[in-house]
Amino acid sequence: MPDVLVVSRGSIDSLIKDGKIASGSDATLAKSVFAIAVKHGAPKPDISSPEALKRALLAARAVGYSDPAAGGASGVHFAKVLDRLGIAPEIKFQPSAGFVGTLLVSGAIDIAVLSKPKLSTTENVEIVGPLPGDLGATTLFAAGVGASSSNSETGRALVKFLTSSKAQTAFTAHGFDPP
Repeated sequence: MPDVLVVSRGSIDSLIKDGKIASGSDATLAKSVFAIAVKHGAPKPDISSPEALKRALLAARAVGYSDPAAGGASGVHFAKVLDRLGIAPEIKFQPSAGFVGTLLVSGAIDIAVLSKPKLSTTENVEIVGPLPGDLGATTLFAAGVGASSSNSETGRALVKFLTSSKAQTAFTAHGFDPP
């Protein structure tokens, strides 16, 4: 087991329950939302409601998101959103062997859907906003110290630092939202 583990909040909670992360050593660090983005300078579509998002997606030449078959969380979630909106068969999906943001910047797609941290750190990409209303999804990230860590003091200090204002500023600069 590692000295410090940074994963989803749910995973940390499970590992605490299983005795693999020391109880009381954990902290929630940041949250990541799935967001809509366009190429820098392109008109920002209205995504203020599920109906507005539906219209924007149908108007796009192509939409890029992680291939759900590959298991990426944003792609799996967004495929369910398209099903829920009843437009999955109508969306021109552009799969990417690499990063969806590169398809956006190259002009191969009009709209990208991915985690905000991944999109916000890509040059020439503008975040429009999160998926609207109950279509949205948020992943909380947390850290915890391994229950059998031989460096638990240092691990606890690291977890404490990761919740500091300095660390939070760095998380925010990379597209994460405060917990």
